[in-house]
Amino acid sequence: MSDTLPLYPLKFAPLYCARMWGGTMMTEFLHRDVPVSETPIGEAWEIVDRPEAASSVVNGALTGWTLRRLMETCGPAITGKPVPDNRFPLIVKLIDAAQRLSLQVHPDAATATALGNGAEAKAEMWYLLAHRPGARIFAGLSRRATRQRMRELLNTTELEQLLQSHDSHVRDTYFLPGGTLHAIGGGNLLLEVQQNSDTTFRISDWNRVGPDGKPRQLHIEQGLQAIQFVNRSSPRIAAASDEPAHSRRLPLITHCPYFRVDELRLQAVWHDDTAGTGSFHLLTAINEPLRISSCGVETTAGPGETILVPFVCGKYEIKSAGAYPALVVRVTL
Repeated sequence: MSDTLPLYPLKFAPLYCARMWGGTMMTEFLHRDVPVSETPIGEAWEIVDRPEAASSVVNGALTGWTLRRLMETCGPAITGKPVPDNRFPLIVKLIDAAQRLSLQVHPDAATATALGNGAEAKAEMWYLLAHRPGARIFAGLSRRATRQRMRELLNTTELEQLLQSHDSHVRDTYFLPGGTLHAIGGGNLLLEVQQNSDTTFRISDWNRVGPDGKPRQLHIEQGLQAIQFVNRSSPRIAAASDEPAHSRRLPLITHCPYFRVDELRLQAVWHDDTAGTGSFHLLTAINEPLRISSCGVETTAGPGETILVPFVCGKYEIKSAGAYPALVVRVTL
C-alpha cells in the first residue's frame, strides 16, 4: 500500500481518437462500444499521462482520479523506478487501421537532442491482436534502401521496395526502436506500447489527402535525419507456435532500455510480484477475460483491456475469467 493512497490494480477509461484511416475492428473483434464519429475511430488511448490527455480510473475507491493526479500524489509508489518529469513513462494504445497509415519514423534520443524544438525520443512495440485477410505490416529497411534512393522514390509506387514487408499474423510482435521506418497496413488491429512521446515524422502519406482535401503535412528532412539507415535488422518477432502444457512466460522484448515485454501463456492461475522487476506491471488481456487480484481488490479486464498494477502492490495473481489457455501481454520497465 502507498503511504498516501490505498493503491490496487487500476483500470482506466479509454480515450477514443478519430483518424482518417480508422476502422471497425475494435467493435468486431473486441466488442467495444466505440463512440459514433463522422471520422472513423482509429485509436483508443488505454493508458496515457500527457499534458493534452490523461487517463481516468474507472474501478475501485480511486474512480475518477486521473493518472496525472495519481502520479503527482504518489508517483514512486506507482512506477517503482524514477521516471522523467514524474510522468507515467509509457503510453498504451489500440490501433484500428482500415487503411494504411503514413510512412513514418520516430527519433531516438540522440536525434531528438540534435533536432531540438521539443522533439522527444520514442521507441515502441506492436502486438497483433487481429487482422483481415491479406493485411501487411511495413517495418524496417530493405537492402535497397539508401537516403538518396528514398528521396528519389518518395512520391512513387516504388517506395515500398525500400521497406521490409511482412504478412500479418496474430500474436506477432514488432519492436521499433527510434529510427525505424514503419507503416501499419490496412486491416490490422494491434496493441501499441510506446515511450511517453508524441514526436512523429511523416516521410510519405502515399499521395493521399486529408479530410480537408489537402495533403497532410510531411516532415521529410527531419524524417530522413531520424532514420537509422545502418539498421537493416527485422523488427518482427514471430509468435510461438508450440502449445505448452503448463503456464509459461515467453520473453518478447528484453534489450530495450525503456520497457520489457513478455507474453504470459496461462494454463492455470498465475502468481507474480512487481518486486521481481522493480516497477509497475501493465497486463493486457489478449484472448480471454481476466481477473487480476492484489491489495484486496479484484479487477477485471476483457480482451484488449490493460490493467496497471502499481509497483507498491507487490504480489498479485491472474485468473482467466473464461477458458484456458489465456494469453497476457505483460510490460514492465
